[in-house]
Amino acid sequence: MFDIKEIMKNVPHRFPFLLIDRVTEFKENESVTVLKNVTINEAQFQGHFPGNPVLPGVYIIENMAQAACFLLSKSAGGLVENAVYYLGKVKTIQFMHPVFPGDQMITTVTIEKKFGDSAMVNAKSFVDGKVVAKGDLMFGMKRGE
Repeated sequence: MFDIKEIMKNVPHRFPFLLIDRVTEFKENESVTVLKNVTINEAQFQGHFPGNPVLPGVYIIENMAQAACFLLSKSAGGLVENAVYYLGKVKTIQFMHPVFPGDQMITTVTIEKKFGDSAMVNAKSFVDGKVVAKGDLMFGMKRGE
C-alpha cells in the first residue's frame, strides 16, 4: 500500500535504524500493518548471536513503535515539523518465538485509546502467521522549539 518513500515521510528514522520496509494496510486513526524483511546483512547479527543469529527483542519493539509512529503521523496528515511521536511506555510485551534472518515479520498496530497528542496501542508481530511478540505501548508527541 505504501512504499519506503511514504514511510520516510511519516517516520523520522533513517538507515541503519528504519525497521519498516512496506506498509501493507492502513486505516486512518485505527490500524496499520507493516512488513519487515529480516536479512543476515543487518549489523546486529554480527553480535546477536554469532553462530545463532536472532533478531533482538528490542528491535521487534522498535519495529512496533515505528509502525505506531507511522499510524499516528499519517493519521494526523504527516510528520509535523519539530514534532515527533516518542515511545513513552512499554506497558506489556511478550515474546513467544525468536525471529531469524530470512524471516518476513508482519506487525499490526491498533489504536486502543487516544487522548490529545498521546495514544495507547496494541501491537502484534507475526512470522509465517505465528505470533512472535505482542504488547501494549504508549506514545506521546513532543514538539520541539
